[in-house]
Order: sequence, then C-alpha cells, then structure tokens
Amino acid sequence: KKKTVSFSSMPNDRKINSTAACISLMLEGCELKKVRSNSRMYSRFFVLDADMRSVRWEPSKKDSEKAKIEIKSVKEVRVGKKTPVLRSNGLSDQFPDECAFSIIYGDNYESLDLVASSADVVSAWVMGLRYLVSYGKHSPEAPGTGHPSLRTSWISSVFDLADLEKSGRIPVSRAVQLIKALNPGMKTSTIELKFKELQKASERPGTELACDLFVEAYCELCTRPEIFFLLVQFSSNKEYLGVKDLLMFLEVEQGMEGVTEEKCLEIVSKYEPSKEGREKGYLAIDGFTRYLLSADCSIFDPQHRKVCQDMAQPLSHYYISSAHSACLLEDNFWGRSDISGYVSALGLGCRSIELVLWDGPEGEPVVYTSPSAASSVPFRAVVGLIDQHAFTASAYPLILCLVVRCSAPQQRLAAQCLRKTLGEKLYLEPPNPVASYLPSPEELKGRILIKGKKLPPTCEDSEGEVSDEEEGWELARRLGQEDREAPEGGGLRRVRLSRELSELVSLCQAVPFQDFESSRRGQRYWEMCSFSEVEAGRFANECPAELVSYNKRFLSRIYPSPMRIDASNMNPQDFWKCGCQMVAMNYQTPGLMMDLNAGWFRQNGACGYVLRPAIMREEVSYFSANAKDSLPGVPAQLLHLKVISGQNLPKPKGSGAKGEVVEPYVCAEIHGIPADCAEHRTKTALQSGDNPIFDESLEFQINLPELAVLRFVVLDDDYIGDEFIAQYTIPFECLQPGYRHVPLQSLAGEPLPHATLFVHVAITDRRGGGKGHRRGLAGRRGRRVREYTSTKATGIKAIDEVFRTATQPLREATDLRENVQNALVSFKELCGLTPAANMKQCILTVSTWLLHSDSAPSVTLNLAEQYPPMEAQGPIPDLLRKVLTAYDTMIQTSRTLIESADAVYGKLIQAQQAGMDFHKELHRIEAKEGLRGRKLQKALESFAWNITVLKGQADLLKHAKAEALDNLWQIHNAGQSCGIGRNGSASPEPSRLQAPLEPIPE
Repeated sequence: KKKTVSFSSMPNDRKINSTAACISLMLEGCELKKVRSNSRMYSRFFVLDADMRSVRWEPSKKDSEKAKIEIKSVKEVRVGKKTPVLRSNGLSDQFPDECAFSIIYGDNYESLDLVASSADVVSAWVMGLRYLVSYGKHSPEAPGTGHPSLRTSWISSVFDLADLEKSGRIPVSRAVQLIKALNPGMKTSTIELKFKELQKASERPGTELACDLFVEAYCELCTRPEIFFLLVQFSSNKEYLGVKDLLMFLEVEQGMEGVTEEKCLEIVSKYEPSKEGREKGYLAIDGFTRYLLSADCSIFDPQHRKVCQDMAQPLSHYYISSAHSACLLEDNFWGRSDISGYVSALGLGCRSIELVLWDGPEGEPVVYTSPSAASSVPFRAVVGLIDQHAFTASAYPLILCLVVRCSAPQQRLAAQCLRKTLGEKLYLEPPNPVASYLPSPEELKGRILIKGKKLPPTCEDSEGEVSDEEEGWELARRLGQEDREAPEGGGLRRVRLSRELSELVSLCQAVPFQDFESSRRGQRYWEMCSFSEVEAGRFANECPAELVSYNKRFLSRIYPSPMRIDASNMNPQDFWKCGCQMVAMNYQTPGLMMDLNAGWFRQNGACGYVLRPAIMREEVSYFSANAKDSLPGVPAQLLHLKVISGQNLPKPKGSGAKGEVVEPYVCAEIHGIPADCAEHRTKTALQSGDNPIFDESLEFQINLPELAVLRFVVLDDDYIGDEFIAQYTIPFECLQPGYRHVPLQSLAGEPLPHATLFVHVAITDRRGGGKGHRRGLAGRRGRRVREYTSTKATGIKAIDEVFRTATQPLREATDLRENVQNALVSFKELCGLTPAANMKQCILTVSTWLLHSDSAPSVTLNLAEQYPPMEAQGPIPDLLRKVLTAYDTMIQTSRTLIESADAVYGKLIQAQQAGMDFHKELHRIEAKEGLRGRKLQKALESFAWNITVLKGQADLLKHAKAEALDNLWQIHNAGQSCGIGRNGSASPEPSRLQAPLEPIPE
C-alpha cells in the first residue's frame, strides 16, 4: 500500500511563532506561483522591501517600479480560493484551498492571486501582511524591538519565581518541570532537546539555564502557529486580543449570541496567565490557547450536557439505551460473569438491562451467561446491586428484561426478591385501557419496569403455560440445558410461568410478533416484541416504512444474533433509522458500534433516553429509512469541517521501538440514514511528531441531521496496516460551530489526557449559508435548475383536490427561499467569504476595505430604515459597485420574503389541515373507492408524503423568515460597531421587526 504523500511543509526548525518571524521570512523572500486571469500560473520570487513599504516580485516584464505593491495600498488579504480568478474551473482542482491567498489592493480593488507550496508559507505571508497593513503607517522598524511584550514579561516573571537562589539561572531539570506545568501533555524529551539546542547555539552549555534562553525555549515550544494566526486575524494590535477583539471573535467566528464585554472580561480573568493582561483586559497568545483548549470552548454543545429534550412524550417516542448480557466483562462464550458489569452499564446511563434467570444449586435462582456454572451470580445479589445503582446516572425509568429459564418455585423466589428489594420503585399499576400510548419517561421517573411474559387472563392457577422467547436458547444449548420438549414442526416453545412473576409485568408485556397487519389490528400499546437482529434487519431492508409505523406506538427490542459468540456488536444505526427504540448492545465490547451507541446517548444529558426525530413520531408522516436522497420537505444541511491540527497524540497501542515516529491522518465519518453515510480523510502528516498540522477542509451533506453522528478517527499510516490511535464520536445536533478542540478517547471510550484535534466547524442550510437549522431542516447545493417539491396523487378525487390547492403556494415558498439564498451566496462571494460566513462578517469585511484606504469612497449604511440601504457618495470602483448591487438584491429579496411569508405559510397550513381532516375518514373513503392491495398502499403513502411535504415546506419558510430577520439585525449591529452606519438608533431586536410565525402543532 502506498504512503500518502503530504504537501511539502516548512522546515521544522523554522517555526512561525511571532509576527517578527513572519516578517523575517518575507524579508528573505520565497517562491510563490502568481495566477493570471487567464488561469495560467507563473513561478515568481516574492520579497518584502527592506524598508517594509512594498512587496516586489521578479522576474517580470514590467519595470521594477511596476512589479510591486505598496503596503499602504493593500485593502485586504484573503486566505483560500476567494476571488473569481482562483475560483475559476480550470484551477480549482490543481491545488488545495489552504495553499492559496490573494492580496486585494489599489483604488480599483485589483487582486494579486498567489499559490504557495504549503499552508505554513501562506500563514506567514498573510500574518505578516496583515500586521504591516495595520502598522505600516506607524512603525517601519521590525516588530519585536523596543519594550518587552506582555508575554515576555510574564514568562520572565515565572522564571524569577522559580529562581529561588536569585542567581539569574535555574537548573535545567526545574526549567523542564516548569514548562511541563505550563503546557500539560508536552513530553520531557521534547523540552530537554530544545534546551540543548539553544544552549549549543548560544555556546552556553551546562546544567543551568539563563532567563533569556528559558523565554526563547518557551516561545518556541508553546506557541501553536495555527492559534497565533487566528489571534493575529482578530487582534487590533497583532499582539493580544482586547475585549472588543475577543467579543468580535466570539460573535463572528464562534457563533455565540448575546456576548457582553463583561463576559469577555470574565474569560480574560479566568484564562490569561499574566497579571498585567488580567488587569488591562488583554488576552495574549497563552491565555487564548488555554481558552480554546478549555471546556468552555468544547466542540460539544453544553446545552446537551443536561436533559434538554421534551421528556413528556410517550415512552415509544424515545431511543432507550439498552444492554445485552451486561454482566459479562469479556466475550459471550469464554466470559466470566462479573457483577461489576451491571454497575458500569448503569453508570453509563443504560436504561434497559437483560437478566436471564436459571435454576441455582442452592434452590435460589442465579444469573449467568457463560457456559461455566462456576461463574454464576445469585439473582438476589444482582437485584441488590440494581436497587443501589438504578438511578445514580439517570432518574428516568429502568426496564429489566427478564428471560425466564428457571423452574416455577425459583420464579416465586425471584418475584419475592424483586418486590422486597425494589419496593416502591417497582411499577405495578395496570395499564390504562382508555389510553392509546405508553406513559412518558417524565411520568415514570424513578420507577423500575419489568419486561416479561404474562399469564393469560383465563388462567386462574398459581402457574400456567406461556409461549417462550427465542432469546437465551443459544446459551441453553451450550449449557446442555436445552428443553428436550421442543415442539415439533418448529412452533413456539411453551414454558411454565408462576403467577407471582407474571403479576410484576405491567407496561412491557412480551408477546410474540406475527406480522405488521396483525399488530396494527390487535396489539395493545403495553405489549412489546423482541426481534433478533437477523429478523429486524430483514424488516429494515424489505419493509422499512411499516417498521417505522409500528414503532410509533409499540416498543421494540432488538437483540444480537446468537452467532456473535465473540460478543461483537451490531450497528445500532441500522435499527435506529427504522425507529427501533431498544437496540441491545454488548457494553463490554469496545469498537465502532459501541462508540456510536455511547456518543449517541450523550446528547440528552446522558440520561439514557433520546427523543426520536419528529418525522418518526408524527401520526401521519412519510419517511423512508433507506432513502438515497433528501427527504420530502427536509432539504439537506452542509457540514463544513476543517481539520487543522492534532495535539499530544499517543503512539498506537503496542507500537514498536521507542524511536518510531507516528505519521497520523484523520478520518471523519458520518453515520446515519444510508443517504448520509460517508467518510473523508485528510492527507498523512509526515514526520510530524506528536503535534501534526493537517489543515484540510472536508464537506458532508446531511439529509437527516437528527439521526446523524460524526466520528473522528485518528490512524497511524503504516505500510502493513493503519493502526488505531484515538477516536471521538458526537451527535450532529451537539456540534458547536467555530474553532473547537475535540477531546480524543481510546478504543474503550476512555479520555486520553491532553490528546486533542483542533478543528473548525461550520453548518449551513444549503449553499446559501446562514445558521444551520438546529432541528433537522436544511438544504441543497450547487447551481442547477430550480427544483420544486410537489404533492402526489392519491387516486381519491376529493383528497387530491385539497392537495392541488397547495401547488402554487409550494412554488411560491421555494421561490421566496431560494431567491434569498442565491442573493446571499453572490454577496458573500463578492465579499471574499465562504457560504458559512454570517452577515456580520460580510459588513465588517466591506468596512475594513473602506477604512484601509486614504482615498476611501464614502459608503454608508442608512440604519434609519428597517431594510437599511448601502449608499455610495461619489464615484466608486467596479468591485465595490458589484458588492453594492449584490447587497441591494439581497435586501430586496429578503424584504419580499419577510413581507410575503405569512400569507404563503397560511395557505400551506390550510391545505395541510384540510388534508388532516380526511385522515380519520381515510379507511372509510378507501373502502368506498374500492382501493385495495398495491393501490391502497400507494394511496396511503402519497397521503403521508403530501402531509409531510406541506408541513416541511411551511417549516422551512418559517425558518427562512426568522433567518432573514436575524440578518437584518446583524446588519444593524455590525453597521453601528464598525462605523459605516448612520442615523442608527439601537439595533432592532429580530423579534420586534415582525411577529414570528406560529409554530406548527405536531
């Protein structure tokens, strides 16, 4: 297998950790490729003049005075393919986005488009140019001269504290410990090597170290160039972030709302290590790095750390964290039953545990699931443990799945034990016969439900016969305890059940599954079926819609195939996509499947219950689990993921010699409905040590966000086979946008200390950008013929006439939304931004062009108007005229959307409600029309499709209007803060501009 060759990087000894380093690289000059408007590329040598007033290139046909750009004429420096020339088709595939940058200069806003050999070279030029653009007018001397910086003073003060003897020198061993304390996770050997290098270079060897070498070593070891680059981007003085800079970073880049200056000062006082910085409200590079690494800046949305979903829906509307053979700590066949397995499963928020009861030697039932009788555990001990730990991790109901393999007398003892030990926690009330659905997790808080067989009402004896479940028989065969009286002809086995045990079963009565039609007609809501993974897999492939529909009212439990003697796990997503609530996992077996399960159940405060997507809960909705494309009324979202770097990556477990260098790459995987499953990988970071730079952008289209899970896997690129280093799994709905660190975990799901990935996350609704709609609605990509979602004919005249009235409003809704999306994209592209950028970024970008010029044309935002126009006084260059035209188009399309949305929304809802009025009569109308078989199936599917489309499109329109109002609010806000707004009063609250649309009832 070939190694993946990485784009060549800068030499390791040339670490860009300060603006001075960037400028010295520019003064030396380097080769860059200059891109012409005809898409041809030419290699040229670019260099910064010694007086730092202009950038020149050679060779050139122009005379030397023309082959240069003056720093004072630079309007903006863009990273990536952000100009029409770099976006042109002929070029876009020839080099990665992170190797391109553009200098916008001159009164006509011309662009010099350049391609570098690596992202590091781009960072150095961009950082240096941005510094000179800000300071070129004031400080022609190189930065770093003059008084010591905030950072240097702080590191010197740390050194002074450690210099106990006040000799101006400290032992190297103490210096190593000091740097390790300031930068946890850094290896001792790395620090020692750096000290030796610097001592050698300055010809000062020995066991002690002076302050200047300590400061230099700290700056080289503990400056992460990618974070320094980010700080320079937002800092108004390129050395640290002031309160206003930090506020801008949090709002614009991190997507935080309602940030105040007080909040920023809190962050500074919490993370800035220097006393001077804390007093003045400055966040320098070390404080900024600490903040980005902290839990306050985690990729996981803190809202999801506590229960945040509606817990008052019926039990069947939730996914329930379920364990199979929880007491086993090893595999099924050779495992040892160990009681601590129950404790760890319950501690992880598991809410359904399986107990297989066998006759014990002492006349008391035992639980064991391995073939060795010596490894059994008394049932009494297990129940005591469950009583103790049932609600430590979650207050919501726990379901005990009893599989009875013991005699009637021992069943009675088991029942007595459950009653006595669990007492009030045991839920024994009979089901409410007039209800249609199970009670909610909220109503059942603190209760333990028993799932098992129940004696028929006709049986009046102390015990009786019931049909048995298949589950558990594979083990019985291995134990040699298989019932000799298996029925002939393959019917269901019969077993004896005691009345005492039967009476403990209330809301989770186990019944055998016959077929979907029988369940629809005769199954009661408190009855539930268990399916083997093979049977459930067949239903999921052959009749997914019927399985989804079945799971709206009834609980279903899926257990692993008995062929999995190694206790491997099935993929829970295969069954979640069809709405199956309880997918029983072997908690003792780590790996991808368990990562998905553990990651998935983290999203609702790790309480063991996750609300299923609305499209799976609503009584009438069209959902095909195996759809290969977007769902009706639910356009896709785009996840833009940039994997920037890795920190303190461990070596793969069991890797060979100490000197072996890890050469990692990152795989990002999306798991969800089949249409969403995808995997992209970065290039391999060669010879990168523990802190590789990847700097690579990946993109995913997500059709059903509520069911999608993102998994990061870090692997070591090896000739023989890529070895696992680390992973992290997170539900799509829990992702926070912006620059985030991913806390990496081992294969078993344990945290790896200080091992992280640094990434940037942006989620957009379709290519028009804007905020991702948090609850599963989103969009389309690429320029193409506009597609209109339409209703389908049911074949029933009266119903079809109702749905036909929605044809025009559906087209109008699509036009309103897509006109705004297209206008937004054009405006963002002309501003040199990606579709993931927000409106505030666009306005700030335009304002920086205008402020970085002595002869700036006068352009203002008239904030006195609800839809603020951008007005120019006097002549303006061509690019700026295009920007103003695109802005005007965006404002006009937004205005049309905001003013027309309510009427169109009303028509869609009216049609949807008129359709729903037919729902109760549907079966009578079908019979009258004589529909049966395939025609009937088609009519029901079309009806559900139409209802789903109307609700989905109305939802999208409501969301688009809210987003348009939010954009206006951002324009007001940005216009005031950056100084191009005039006549501005306090910026309007989005809600005050126009009353929001009423939410659609479920």
